Amino acid sequence: MASPSDVIFISTPLEIEQVARIRAAAGARVEVIHEPDLHPPLRYVADHNGVDGFARTAEQEARWRRHLARATILWDFPPKSADGTGGFALAPNVRWVQTTSAGVGQMVARLGLADSDLVVTTASGVHAEALTEFVFLALLAHVKDLPRLQRDQRAHKWERYCCSELAGKTIAIVGAGKIGAQTARIAKAFGMRAIGVVANPSPSRAAAMGLDALYGMDDLRQALAQADAVVLSTPHTPRTERMIDDRAIADMKPGVVLVNVARGVVIDEAAMIAALRRRHIGLAALDVATIEPLPADSPLWDMDNVLISPHSASTAPSENRKITDIFLHNLACWLEGRRDAMRNVLDKKRMY
Repeated sequence: MASPSDVIFISTPLEIEQVARIRAAAGARVEVIHEPDLHPPLRYVADHNGVDGFARTAEQEARWRRHLARATILWDFPPKSADGTGGFALAPNVRWVQTTSAGVGQMVARLGLADSDLVVTTASGVHAEALTEFVFLALLAHVKDLPRLQRDQRAHKWERYCCSELAGKTIAIVGAGKIGAQTARIAKAFGMRAIGVVANPSPSRAAAMGLDALYGMDDLRQALAQADAVVLSTPHTPRTERMIDDRAIADMKPGVVLVNVARGVVIDEAAMIAALRRRHIGLAALDVATIEPLPADSPLWDMDNVLISPHSASTAPSENRKITDIFLHNLACWLEGRRDAMRNVLDKKRMY
């Protein structure tokens, strides 16, 4: 059982109504520290980072460090101070971190926590619906030739044409976790054939996700060769880095739609750009990039067969409410000593 001395510190911006839910659940058992003036102003709803260049006053920085020193539970990994110091290193007593992202395995490794006893729970699943909507924004815009409609409308031009459709096409989902499962479900509603690629395939997993076929990572290229659309939703691990290279792209059908909602580094960006230029990739819809923000001189900005989202396809007004739901479930488990019932516990070795 957790002692009454447990202290939750809200270390990144969070709406006051979600903090109130955490306080109500914690009651007198746990102290909850939330001081909004220690966080930068927000750029948008559910912004976990705030505006660039924010610096605390000396008094604020002292409070920030005191709170981190006392915390045993963190809402999110704390950012470093404006001078580049601090961050998680200032929180030596923390035993559990609830993150606001699903893909935190690489960060945990960089912090040297892979072999630690720290419990890390993620936001896995929170972004599945929003990211799936981005996937189908791209697919529908492509098959219905949205750019043509927009051009003709601007020109006041009424000219009938024949466009394509999603029904009957094959979508390959690489990394069939919660995002992949949601993508498969919507794809089936459109009448698509849905196949998946995962680290540990099994008939039961394929059936549970409603997939027509499920492949292991060693059979990635076989799956890619069947696909009219490829969706990347895999975690970033050493095995998935640059997995979509020139050979994998060559295996894809000419005109394939490639949607990346994973991490930019799972694609060999130079190979993708070359394939876009020769139209082997018909459309690349990218919510992520190898370097973020995407450099102003990147050729991707000016390609007419590229859709760029600034790593924002996952962000929706409901995001922090959903993460708080996970945190409250996990807090109850933590306080009752039921650690094995906590949700979204990061396997720090596997990095997801």
